[in-house]
Amino acid sequence: MRLFSAASLSKFASLSLLAGLGSTLLAVSGCQSTETQASAAAPQPAVAPQVAPAPNYPGLTDNIQASSPNLTFNGRPATEAENAPSITAKAAILVDSRGRVLYEKNADTRLPTASTQKLLLGIMIAERGGLSQQMTIAEPDTWAEPTKMGIKPGQVYTREELLRAVLIRSSNDIARALARDHSGSVSAFAANMNVRARQLGMHNSYFTNASGLPTPSGQYSTARDMAVLGQAALRNGFVRDAVRTKGLYFRFPDGTTKAISNTNQVLKHFPYCTGAKTGYTNAAGRCLVSSASYGGKNVVAVILGSKTPNVWTESEALLKYGLGM
Repeated sequence: MRLFSAASLSKFASLSLLAGLGSTLLAVSGCQSTETQASAAAPQPAVAPQVAPAPNYPGLTDNIQASSPNLTFNGRPATEAENAPSITAKAAILVDSRGRVLYEKNADTRLPTASTQKLLLGIMIAERGGLSQQMTIAEPDTWAEPTKMGIKPGQVYTREELLRAVLIRSSNDIARALARDHSGSVSAFAANMNVRARQLGMHNSYFTNASGLPTPSGQYSTARDMAVLGQAALRNGFVRDAVRTKGLYFRFPDGTTKAISNTNQVLKHFPYCTGAKTGYTNAAGRCLVSSASYGGKNVVAVILGSKTPNVWTESEALLKYGLGM
């Protein structure tokens, strides 16, 4: 798997143009689902979930700390400021690298977050290490819909190439494979996700799978918790590099390749955007964790429960507001 060269990007852009607007909209869908909107407000489980023991995260590099301190956000959010952007999404928050809340709307409302929670998958797989090691795809890994890379049972990949691809293209079959490889099963990985989320300071979140799809039911997070996750993801060197990658060629074991592009439209159109993660299901709507850097300022914006194209325009508006543009 390799990043696009300038020539390859130009060729891929031409092919994408021919594919048409409909294909583009499908590509940005992330973890799509036909789940009805009625399940959008996921209730808290009546019984506290059973979680596996806290995993050990050895051998981290690139200024990443295994026991990251809990992030807390403070300050008076400028939701009523004259120049604050107007946000139509169900929930949103904007924070800077100093932990200040610059804007918030329903930031503590529990909502489904779709594929944006794959940032936690990325952190956990990267922290475990051994990314250059190979793993074999099992049949249950392929039981995922609708966004798939098309990996097959028996194929062998390195963890690194799978992790980079899932953070860029959001393929649910790869998410299942990495979760199973990490913890033995998707359900066990979800239990470990909840442990790691608490370690990061995400105290108002509960996850049931690695992909963000609405089954098993009951998972939720908040805009504030997802901002904590976004900041943590950007502290991880591998995840930070992957989510800002605009495109690459994914190579299958038989030598064939598939050109994949980042589902984050803000990354493609706002030059100061540094990446992060998209998500979509019928229940969650359009979700986006986005980041940007300019003039020594670094900000993370979270939008949950939005619509196309508002999710892109409103995320960019929040980022510009936080950067003082």
